Amino acid sequence: MEDPELAAIRAARMSQLQQSSNASGESGEEKSKRDAEDQMRRDLLATVLDGAARERLSRIALVSPQRSQQIETILLRMAQTGQLRGRVSEDQLIELLEQAEEAQSKGAPKKGTIVFQRRKGGIDDDDDF
Repeated sequence: MEDPELAAIRAARMSQLQQSSNASGESGEEKSKRDAEDQMRRDLLATVLDGAARERLSRIALVSPQRSQQIETILLRMAQTGQLRGRVSEDQLIELLEQAEEAQSKGAPKKGTIVFQRRKGGIDDDDDF
């Protein structure tokens, strides 16, 4: 006993989802390949990070997905080149975050700074309006 109106809404939504997946230019093979790569990435991170560090990285991902992605990439590169001697603890992850932030702040100008430029030769102070 399904409502025909509800069935029509479901059918319309399914067609929208199919069109959006086709519009993105991603076939089923590409999507499954990307999903497999994501799963391999998560598995490797699970072996590299201890529990507390994994939890902290997931909290960072909630706040700043770009920062989390950057740290994950760094960790994976370090694991592939053999720079990691064991599992990364939470303290080591914090140090890595601080290093990444310092490197980023050196390359980019500070946000939120206001620069005042005084102009000389403007309106004289003793002139009345």
